[in-house]
Amino acid sequence: MTDEQDQGRGSTTAGFGVLWVAIKREPVVFTLSTLGSVLFGALTVADAWVLGWATDNVVLPAFEEGEVGGDMLLAVLALFLGVALLRAVGIVARRLGAGVMQYRMQAHTRRAVTRQYLTLPMEWHQRHPTGQLLSNANADVEAAWGPIAPLPMAVGTVAMMVIAVIQMLLADLVLAMVGLLIFPAVIVVNIAYQRLAQGWMTRAQQLRAEVSEIAHESFDGAMVVKTLGRESEETERFAARAHELRDVAIRAGRIRAAFDPALAALPNLGVLVVLAVGVSRVLSGATDAGDVVTVAYLLTIVSFPIRSIGWLLGEFPRSVVGYRRVRRVLDATGEMPYGDRTVGAAGGAPRGAALSVERVAYSYAPGQRLLRDVTFDVAPGRTVALVGATASGKSTLTALLSRLVDPDEGRILLDGTDLRDLARGQLAEAVAVVAQTPFLFDDTVRGNVTLGADVADEVVWAALRAAQADGFVAALDHGLDSRLGERGTSLSGGQRQRISLARALVRRPRLLVLDDATSAVDPEVEARILAALRDESGDGPTLVVVAYRKATIALADEVVHLSGGRVADRGTHQELLARSPAYARLVNAYEQEHDGDPTVGDTSAETSGEDSEVRT
Repeated sequence: MTDEQDQGRGSTTAGFGVLWVAIKREPVVFTLSTLGSVLFGALTVADAWVLGWATDNVVLPAFEEGEVGGDMLLAVLALFLGVALLRAVGIVARRLGAGVMQYRMQAHTRRAVTRQYLTLPMEWHQRHPTGQLLSNANADVEAAWGPIAPLPMAVGTVAMMVIAVIQMLLADLVLAMVGLLIFPAVIVVNIAYQRLAQGWMTRAQQLRAEVSEIAHESFDGAMVVKTLGRESEETERFAARAHELRDVAIRAGRIRAAFDPALAALPNLGVLVVLAVGVSRVLSGATDAGDVVTVAYLLTIVSFPIRSIGWLLGEFPRSVVGYRRVRRVLDATGEMPYGDRTVGAAGGAPRGAALSVERVAYSYAPGQRLLRDVTFDVAPGRTVALVGATASGKSTLTALLSRLVDPDEGRILLDGTDLRDLARGQLAEAVAVVAQTPFLFDDTVRGNVTLGADVADEVVWAALRAAQADGFVAALDHGLDSRLGERGTSLSGGQRQRISLARALVRRPRLLVLDDATSAVDPEVEARILAALRDESGDGPTLVVVAYRKATIALADEVVHLSGGRVADRGTHQELLARSPAYARLVNAYEQEHDGDPTVGDTSAETSGEDSEVRT
């Protein structure tokens, strides 16, 4: 059994605790829906009183006298109609309130989970699969607040049950005691159901999350699955969990299928016993026929409150599991602290920011230090190339520069201000990162560049020109209004990279970090992009470029050579070639490996200057 299943043993108490959270947040809606449910319960019991009164004052006299007075028929009709209308009002209030309360709690919790996702640092996200995070914000939230739907009904029907029992006792004490013998039996059946179904429901909720994780992973890796011909294996992997979920849900359903008829049968058996005893008491003159009808009808009524409570308790195991999974996200630690400092080019200061990396160290896990004592400076408007072998820490350093993670030791300064001292949102205004693997939304070119910001079209076109993307965008059927498809599937790899670069440039960052962001672009186009970014007027951003190609590296003002998580050397490209054999071997090996390789770069259109390659 898992920890969640072990914790589920106290699901009844924990379930009421979850509901109390919702009640405290939505007291007005809960009160209104509960009052509606109480009204419904009271009027349902009133039906029994009307039925008993009609039996004694209309039905029996009709048999004795052979006729029924019109006034009495109208009175009975008015009573039944009035009770029915008021009961309908109670039903509407109960259901509307329960729905509003449930959907409000779901919306509130989803927003809270999403805010927490945005607050938690990248290192937390790296430890949790995307499918699990989606499940936390969707399936777990729905499960957590599932019991809200039957809650007002259960509370109202408890009042109905109390009223019904009191009316039964007032009608005939002996018949009431006989009828109430079904209560212990119903309680035993409920307890048995909880114990039998609880484990299966808990396991089913856990499997829903696992199915979601596998599905998301399969969609995310669709290209790998298809290109390697692993469709059948991936289908089997998903089917195994889906079938297990089906089997567990069926087992839980079988238990409930046995429980519901048993619970429905017990009141009916009680009614038969009450009628049998009631006939003998009527014949002996100990009670009236109307009282027997009232008690028998009330006995059928009290089964409904017990069943509604059973529905509520039946939701608790799944609710508690979902709520605990959500709470683990909301209670997660690792929130990045922020200061109150601002950063920005003021007065006649250059647009580019001064960057200082001071003795920075970082580890992904204890004992696995990736960066050690990394130190270098970049003057405003200058370009620095980060060069190093695989796993030397280049991409990790770009994550630190954009404060996706914080260093374990040392500090990173932007215009003399530690990134950790900046106010929330300040860094995003000053720093932009373009990753090697671009992500585009299923939106227009304009939407992908602006991401909803209020940016004039001429500014968007200027960013596209700097990214050498204006040519192929202009060739699209609808220009900036052309939709790019999911993940930008209508574009080539190099074109997607240039759209991502334009997205960063349109925000006019003071520090631009390119993590091998032009690797899929032809070297000639890459040179034009970097030349456009190196503004001779001094108004361009400071550039930090993760680079492999000699042509790209040669454009940098300085090269920082990383090796083993440390700065092995610094200087111009020519200086490092002359004095560092390790550096020369690294960049020369890359050039030799890709020399003449037609698959490198996005050469089908850029080299001709037409920029017309767009997939259809």
